[in-house]
Amino acid sequence: MFDSLNISASALTAERLRMDVVSSNIANASSTRAKMVNGKWEPYRRKMVTMEPRENSFNSVLMGKMQEQSQAQSSLQGVRVTGIVEDQTPFNMVYDPSNPDANANGYVMMPNVDLSKEMVDLLSSSRAYDANVTAFNTGKSMMLKALEIGR
Repeated sequence: MFDSLNISASALTAERLRMDVVSSNIANASSTRAKMVNGKWEPYRRKMVTMEPRENSFNSVLMGKMQEQSQAQSSLQGVRVTGIVEDQTPFNMVYDPSNPDANANGYVMMPNVDLSKEMVDLLSSSRAYDANVTAFNTGKSMMLKALEIGR
């Protein structure tokens, strides 16, 4: 009965984390000294959230088959975050000889954050979050109507 709410709740949690990571990317779009690597400062590296559908454990599949439940009914698990990975695209080189982080040729390594890409990711995540809120509220209202019918 609560499968639909659990699915929406897992998606809400995942999308919220995705929005937080995108916000961090936007905030650090100009950070040239994010971490020290081999005695040199390295710019901020764009981060991305990876997600996958939750899979059933062997035990839940076995119990479902033993109780002759349909596979579709027992496969409703939602989504889970598998990790936050760094984008390995090269850093952007910007010519700015007055910058203290400039190399001998006057180029500064800037983060590999593309603001337009981040805004698209933020908009996509926000829309997915809104859709899951709507699905959650719809499921909740259907449950409440079912309880009212039972009176």
